Amino acid sequence: MERAVRFIILSVIFSVSQINCQEAVLHVSNGSTYKEYCIVYNHSWTPLSQTLDAALQYPLVNMTGTVLCNNSGVSPDVVKGKALVVMRGDCDFSQKALVAQNLGATTLLIATNTLLITPSANDSEYTQIHIPLALMRYRDFLEAQPEFGEGMQVKLYAPPHPKIDASIAVMLLIAIVTVALGGFWSGACERGRLNADGGGGESKADSGELFLYSPLKVVIFVALMCGMLVLMYFFYNVLVYVIIAIFCLASASALFSCLDAVMEKIGCGTGSFSIRSYNFSVRSLILAAVCISIAVVWGVYRNEDSWIWILQDLLGVAFCLNFMKTISLSNFKICVILLSLLLVYDVFFVFITPFFTKNGVSIMVQVALGPDASGEKTHGNMVEVPAEPQAPSEKLPVVMRVPRFSAWAQNLCGMQFSILGYGDIIIPGLLVAYCSRFDVWINSSRKIYFVCCCIAYLLGMIVTFAVMLLSGMGQPALLYLVPFTLITSAVVAGCRGEMRQFWAGTTYEVRRPVLDSSREPLLAEGKTDCSVEGQIC
Repeated sequence: MERAVRFIILSVIFSVSQINCQEAVLHVSNGSTYKEYCIVYNHSWTPLSQTLDAALQYPLVNMTGTVLCNNSGVSPDVVKGKALVVMRGDCDFSQKALVAQNLGATTLLIATNTLLITPSANDSEYTQIHIPLALMRYRDFLEAQPEFGEGMQVKLYAPPHPKIDASIAVMLLIAIVTVALGGFWSGACERGRLNADGGGGESKADSGELFLYSPLKVVIFVALMCGMLVLMYFFYNVLVYVIIAIFCLASASALFSCLDAVMEKIGCGTGSFSIRSYNFSVRSLILAAVCISIAVVWGVYRNEDSWIWILQDLLGVAFCLNFMKTISLSNFKICVILLSLLLVYDVFFVFITPFFTKNGVSIMVQVALGPDASGEKTHGNMVEVPAEPQAPSEKLPVVMRVPRFSAWAQNLCGMQFSILGYGDIIIPGLLVAYCSRFDVWINSSRKIYFVCCCIAYLLGMIVTFAVMLLSGMGQPALLYLVPFTLITSAVVAGCRGEMRQFWAGTTYEVRRPVLDSSREPLLAEGKTDCSVEGQIC
């Protein structure tokens, strides 16, 4: 039985480990230097070697002055045993390939100024062609020609594209670290407030933090999110710039808050100076300049795929951390209502809306990726890659982005990213933050609720990525994260006999002008019957 289970697991891993792609690599060299370019081919028609070493090298003959629909004007002695590059147009791919093959060519490259698409032909023509055929960008050939000259040598190879990419592990690490740090920070702030209450510290209402204690507020909040998403779908080209501006301001402020808290924790000096009775903190001024500069650099270079994702992820992590620290859910009941509504919201806009949209794409995906996103597009087994540089399409800064490290051929054609929405971090993170604060209220030294909820979030993310890999399509992460985190938190509270207190939590509906300096924990560690009336956080 154990062997059978191992066999099944290994079979599943093998089945998802590699997929055949239509993108490949054109390796151009002249003996001393080399460069690689994107090409698109049909793997079921003309398979290529999977490695550079296994690929055969041929001299390249420039015949871009012809479309090669026939062999008139072409000498077989010129092309025999060589690779040809011709222009696209006037006849089918199969006709060009048959002409090149009859002339003795070993490889056919078709240069195009339009979209690079997967070359195809009738089924009966596939068996007649025995030479590799691929499409390349004409501008790439023009770039390579003066650099490599007449001694240009080419190799064509198609490295396999593993589904399990290292970017998934990086994304998982970003998500769990952000959620854990945000929850820990929220708990630390709660403990600081409790300790400060005896000395006349500021209340939660006065600390600039927001709180959700009313189910009606939660429903209104989710309704506003739905309305905003629909507005973004219909008025994307206008609202995207509003969201980008808001993100720059909010993320710079959040990054300042995070860095300032770190500096405070490590005891960094807070030297100050005065100008006309106004006091200025040197540390705050330096941090503000750094954070604003990072946000401005991101705003200016936001469409540079090759490196700007690092700044976007940095600002995104800071934004999520600050959101989890600032927004407080008052009790587990509010957590259940909010997460359940957002689970329905996520599933509806991912799985249901494609039945109502004109192009069959979900509203969530359309808004997240942008309606006019340039770059590679896939339609089943067909691939489309722009042949000419296109104006960058604005995208909402609402996702973590990590490039797919092993997708070498695909990245040559256009950067490929693994993405995770901020909501998939923030929404479960609010529950993790509540669990962290509840540990403070019950004076739990082991932080049992916080640790268990973090583990549940990690397991939920692993299941999300596993389903995504097996199904081959993006998943609404909240579909898995919400049940994992809610059920785990409820089970922990039930096993410890603290469900009543965990469900009721604390509220901020009543404000008292004077804080009780003799305040005790909401529930002493190990006790299950303690009144929570009158407790203020």
